[in-house]
Amino acid sequence: MPATDLPLLIDAARMAGRVATSFVGPTAARWDKPDDAGPVTEADLAVNDLLLSNLRSARPNYGWLSEETEDTTERLSQDTVFIVDPIDGTRSFVEGGRTWAISIAVAHKGLVTAAAIYLPRRDKMYGAGLGLGATLNGSLLSVAKTPDRAKVLAARPNLDERHWPGGVPPVDRHYRPSLAYRLSLVGEGRFDGMLTLRPSWEWDIAAGALIVSEAGGQITDRTGTALRFNNPHPTLNGVVAGSGALHADLVGRLGTA
Repeated sequence: MPATDLPLLIDAARMAGRVATSFVGPTAARWDKPDDAGPVTEADLAVNDLLLSNLRSARPNYGWLSEETEDTTERLSQDTVFIVDPIDGTRSFVEGGRTWAISIAVAHKGLVTAAAIYLPRRDKMYGAGLGLGATLNGSLLSVAKTPDRAKVLAARPNLDERHWPGGVPPVDRHYRPSLAYRLSLVGEGRFDGMLTLRPSWEWDIAAGALIVSEAGGQITDRTGTALRFNNPHPTLNGVVAGSGALHADLVGRLGTA
């Protein structure tokens, strides 16, 4: 399954990139979602429509979970689902930035088996298949060997001492707008780890989770529990990713394992 699904995801991500970049970020029609759920643009919806049509035509028996499609219980009866974020990092897109990504994954019985993350403005195509390794533009990836002081991608509130009964980890904090890109950068070895402690949507995490694990890293929720996807409420209890040693240290300091 990963060997046949991965080329499909990569081709779809490239097509979606052409659609997304046909819109000019700052001038694309934009509005805010209800309940403070963030911005959405006409580009998000156009990419979602393209992926929904192309992917489900190719795999009609797969379910569908996307940030920009109203969720239903239908996917819960299907063993295999697409998990999609049409544009992860919409704020960067709106600002005319380059740090936004198209994120597509396939999950089978809760486990991600194929993934593609594409940053059209940076010409970066990440891909991974279960048991096949992770790549960037066709070159194999490997997570970094953690140095004495790790570089960790995280929003500032995640390092507030109230979260860390075992002590705030001595790391250098960095940030990128897209969760999918943050995970890809860990898989690429450019950063040592990534964490987000608040509940996280599956479509932000699914593809990047496979890229990290296939690059030799560890990724779990904040308690050290393995990630499972296609949940009735499609969220995860935070995410911690990195090399084995760094991951173990971060989860241990959180004190919830």
